[in-house]
Amino acid sequence: MSGGLYGVTTNRTYRRAGFGAEVRRGSRPAIVVVDLTRGFTEDSYPSGADLSEVVAATTRLIEAARPVEVPVIFTAIAYTEAEASGDAITWLRKAPGMRTLVEGSEAVAIDPRLPMRPGHDQLVVKKGASAFFGTSLAATLTGLGRDTVVVCGATTSGCVRATVVDAVQSGFPVLVPRACVGDRAEGPADAALFDIQAKYGDVVTLEDAVGYIGSVPAPAAPDAARRSHRRGDST
Repeated sequence: MSGGLYGVTTNRTYRRAGFGAEVRRGSRPAIVVVDLTRGFTEDSYPSGADLSEVVAATTRLIEAARPVEVPVIFTAIAYTEAEASGDAITWLRKAPGMRTLVEGSEAVAIDPRLPMRPGHDQLVVKKGASAFFGTSLAATLTGLGRDTVVVCGATTSGCVRATVVDAVQSGFPVLVPRACVGDRAEGPADAALFDIQAKYGDVVTLEDAVGYIGSVPAPAAPDAARRSHRRGDST
C-alpha cells in the first residue's frame, strides 16, 4: 500500500492518527476463504465477476498450507428458497442480485478450481457479509487453537472487509494477501484494502503469505509423538 490510495495528505493524516502498525503474526494460522463460490467467481451470475486470477492465487496459498496442516475454512452465502424469494432478509432487498444464491444451486458451490477437500475442510454457511456474524467461525478457530487468520475471497469491499473487521474484533490478527481477494470494480476494492491496511490487518503480497504459511512448523508424526510421550512417562 505504499504511495497511498488518496495521496500524500491522506497518508500523513493517517500516520499522525497512529494507524497502520504491523500486526503480530502468530505461529498457528488458519486460512479463511470467503465466498469463492461460482456465484461470485463467474461473471455469468448477477453477483459475480471473473475471479480466475484470485482463484489461482488462493489455490497456491492453500497448497502451501497442506504439508504443514494449516486449517483451511471455506465460507458460502446460501439462502433457502423462501429466504431468496421472500422479503424477510433486508440485505436481499438492498442487493437483489444475490437472490440467486440458493441452497443446493450451482451458484453457491465452491469454485471447482479450488482444491477443497470435502469432509476435511470445513464449510461455514452464512446469510450476511461477515463470516463471523451468526456463525460458529470464532468458536471453530478458537477450538483449533488458531492465533492468526489469513483472509482470502470475495468481494474485497463487501464480505472480505466485513470478515476482516469481525476477525480483529474477535481477537485474531489478520493478513490479507492482495492477490487472493477480488471484487467487481477496482475503486471499491482499493478503498477497502486501504482501510484494512490502516485499521484492521496487513495487506501483503502472495509471496509473503505463502512464505508465512510455509514457515509454520509441521505437526509431529503420530509415531514420533507417541515415542516422545513414552520418553516423558519414563522419566
